[in-house]
Amino acid sequence: MPRPSLPPSVGVLRDAVRAALDGGPAVVPLPRTTAAPVPSGTALLVRTSGSTGTPREVALPAAALRASASATHERLGGPGRWVLTLPPTHVAGLQVLVRSALAGTPLAAADPDARFTPDGLADLLEPTLDAAGDDPVYVSLVPTQVHRLLAAAQDGAPRGLAALARCAAVLLGGAATPPPLLARAAEAGVRVVTTYGMSETAGGCVYDGAPLRGVRVRLVPPEPSGEVGVVELGGPTLAAGYLGDDAATAAAFRTDPDGARWFRTSDLGRLRPDGTLQVLGRADDVVVTGGVNVAPAPVEALVGELLDGEACVVGVPDAEWGQALVAVVASPAASTGPSGPRIAPVDDDTLARVRSAATTRLGGPSAPRRVYRTAALPLRGPGKVDRSGVVALVREHEAHA
Repeated sequence: MPRPSLPPSVGVLRDAVRAALDGGPAVVPLPRTTAAPVPSGTALLVRTSGSTGTPREVALPAAALRASASATHERLGGPGRWVLTLPPTHVAGLQVLVRSALAGTPLAAADPDARFTPDGLADLLEPTLDAAGDDPVYVSLVPTQVHRLLAAAQDGAPRGLAALARCAAVLLGGAATPPPLLARAAEAGVRVVTTYGMSETAGGCVYDGAPLRGVRVRLVPPEPSGEVGVVELGGPTLAAGYLGDDAATAAAFRTDPDGARWFRTSDLGRLRPDGTLQVLGRADDVVVTGGVNVAPAPVEALVGELLDGEACVVGVPDAEWGQALVAVVASPAASTGPSGPRIAPVDDDTLARVRSAATTRLGGPSAPRRVYRTAALPLRGPGKVDRSGVVALVREHEAHA
């Protein structure tokens, strides 16, 4: 089977990344948003997704990218061949180029303008796997892509999932992965490694809850108990800062008296008994309902498990509760209208089952007041759920119900 040709734009970008890692000009995959000078040693200028506001340009030093790629290969079991299915304009896709360049192995990549399909992934993976010999093959995906692969296999089109199961590791990041999705992937023989990180940390730097070599994790408690706190990440993979925004850089990147540098994320987390990190979701996603703070992530995991889908839990303005806790679950069986996804409420028995389980396992305030199904959750960036879009869907539906 012939090896797929590398799209010209990706080939040019890969060569530029390789040169930047060796001290060449910084790679700028998207148009600049500021005229601020680029710090010496910068290899990549990456734009954040804008999920916390206006997108910013992040300066990633070559040393940080090298440290990230080296620690990733070490964790996965050694350098290998990479397959690119993510946009090469965001940090996850660019890191595939970095790892491939530093490994010195062939790269297979989808056309950046092509729509992801299970058979399209198979067309990339199958010849790469056949030609790899003893080289491991790695691919980086987002949860939505894995969901589509599993759904296609269930519908009688298993090529993509079968090829994925032959990979040495599948890095899964960009958004929280619902536990049922992880379980279904594992049952299919897919070797999933969940990743946590962001542009400011050169992409994923915590794999399956454990930091990569050199990476440090700590929690800054917002309350005296200290059980839950804001996640801070340190180590050699940190960005230099935000270009043209010294105030934002100073607020996000901090240096301890001993010289250790940290990036303060916008996420809440807790440390499990085995020391691994459990991310509970964004601090600003916390829903205040009836005067009680509810972190969406545990509720999303529970609802997704019960209803076998990807769930998003949001707060919707409510006269009685301040914010009503509402869950929206992506289900292929739900209808999609001409202007986008529609939502429909679950039946009363299903709602009662979800509320009972949430009350028992998480406490009464974590029981969603309403639960809806939709064909697909609105997204912002590669794999990231647009929570404001989910709120808009709910409010629009309820205004006309």
